[in-house]
Amino acid sequence: MLDMNTVKLGFIGYGNMAGATAAGLMLSGAIKPQQIYACAKDYRKLCGKAEVQGINAFETALQVSEICDVIFIGLKPYMVEDVMSPIKDALKGKFVISLATNTYCDTLMRIMPDAHCVATAPNTPVSVCEGIFICEEENTLTDDEKQFVQKLLENLGLFLWLDKEHMGIAGVIAGCSPAFVSMFMEALGDAGCKHGLTRPVVYKLIAQMLAGTGKMALHSGDHPGQMKDAVCSPSGTTIVGVSTLEKNGFRFAVIDAVDQIENKIHGKL
Repeated sequence: MLDMNTVKLGFIGYGNMAGATAAGLMLSGAIKPQQIYACAKDYRKLCGKAEVQGINAFETALQVSEICDVIFIGLKPYMVEDVMSPIKDALKGKFVISLATNTYCDTLMRIMPDAHCVATAPNTPVSVCEGIFICEEENTLTDDEKQFVQKLLENLGLFLWLDKEHMGIAGVIAGCSPAFVSMFMEALGDAGCKHGLTRPVVYKLIAQMLAGTGKMALHSGDHPGQMKDAVCSPSGTTIVGVSTLEKNGFRFAVIDAVDQIENKIHGKL
């Protein structure tokens, strides 16, 4: 198995998701900055990030693939074939982890037939080690590589293996919902500000409330409905707020948002 203390991790593409993954691995202490190598379309911008973070910046994907033991594909889905196909020979026998949305192992193997590949669906909270990393069960990793990827990515939060059929919707729930939650936080912040709280105070309250509620759900395993009921006293204040959200279609709006994303993914929009 690869040694966590000496492994060289390469990022081909260093946008939001790749940067979040690298940041989380460094924050956790699992990987040192000098073990990370990256390339990106905007080399000058990458060099600026590398100087701040202490990672290694390279100009080409080939350079990264040649020096590294594990390669993360941090590209937009439409870019994967154009960038990775020309370096497929350098990836022979290499361990490749794709961060590209809805780009599964069958596609990766068509592009890089001799690499050992796994597709993933992460979310941006991995940057603070409180994220989600979902890996496709159908992959071409060796047993040792599977153990290594799990050991590595468990440092970033919740880790799951999942079948291809459910990777898409799981990725939507894990990957898109931070934007929904951020909108909810902003709306709560506006409400708190309207009633006299300063922005710094109200946003701290909201962030801790969400973190605590999430940890409580993971720890207890309670159904969300039970957790909601536990806060709603008869004739109390919370049930007034809950009924108002229901009247305004809160839950339907969330479900409809996920439906529309799925329609977009499957070409129904």
